Amino acid sequence: MARNAEKAMTALARFRQAQLEEGKVKERRPFLASECSELPKAEKWRRQIISEISKKVAQIQNAGLGEFRIRDLNDEINKLLREKGHWEVRIKELGGPDYARVGPRMLDHEGKEVPGNRGYKYFGAARDLPGVRELFEKEPVPALRKTRAELMKDVDAEYYGYRDEDDGVLLPLETQYEKQAVLEAVQRWRTEKESRLSGESQQQQDEEDIYSVHTDQPEDEENQEEMQGEEGGVAFIAHIPVPSQREVEEALVRRKKMELLQRYASETLQAQSQEARTLLGL
Repeated sequence: MARNAEKAMTALARFRQAQLEEGKVKERRPFLASECSELPKAEKWRRQIISEISKKVAQIQNAGLGEFRIRDLNDEINKLLREKGHWEVRIKELGGPDYARVGPRMLDHEGKEVPGNRGYKYFGAARDLPGVRELFEKEPVPALRKTRAELMKDVDAEYYGYRDEDDGVLLPLETQYEKQAVLEAVQRWRTEKESRLSGESQQQQDEEDIYSVHTDQPEDEENQEEMQGEEGGVAFIAHIPVPSQREVEEALVRRKKMELLQRYASETLQAQSQEARTLLGL
């Protein structure tokens, strides 16, 4: 004997099913809400969209679906929400109720309104996806800044340090530190004084007049008189040639000429002048 499933697949059974469903063609929801001109049908399509949203919101609660499936479900829910909004606008245009004002708000499982970013909302497990979790973290409450009047209430004599000695702790510490600082300063002064005195005595012993000229056996009396000054002072000997007044004046004149030539003469004229001096051996 044939099974029921096999009987249902026969040509006679399929023909009989087609006869029963004749005249019961399922009507599809229009792609655009503006194509609907009947208020009851618009209400019907809105309820159908709400039913689809409920099913997908129930599915997206399962975190084991995987990241890609959860993201696809969240996109589909947001698309249906936008479509529901279009149908609500169309219902209002056809004379129906304003669901945007009187309709219930969409809440999450905690009773809070579903948050989103510029109209895009996250549901169920989509809120725990990487990159989405940070959007729901609450920012720390900024610390309240005190006003100037509140700050001035805390300013008193203790703020300026006038009551630091009242507890009896600071004065003994300051006294002890002051004695220690005085002892260190005295010890440092004595050490510097001793080193300075010893240095001066050593310098006096080793000091020698570098300008004096000692002659054990002068050649004659005339040279000895020349070496001594009028009051028995020490004679000085020049170890380098000292120019005379005339030579100094000539050097100053030459330097002045060179400065004037460099300032007013051209490079060609300077080169010719230098060549002429070279030829003359100047």
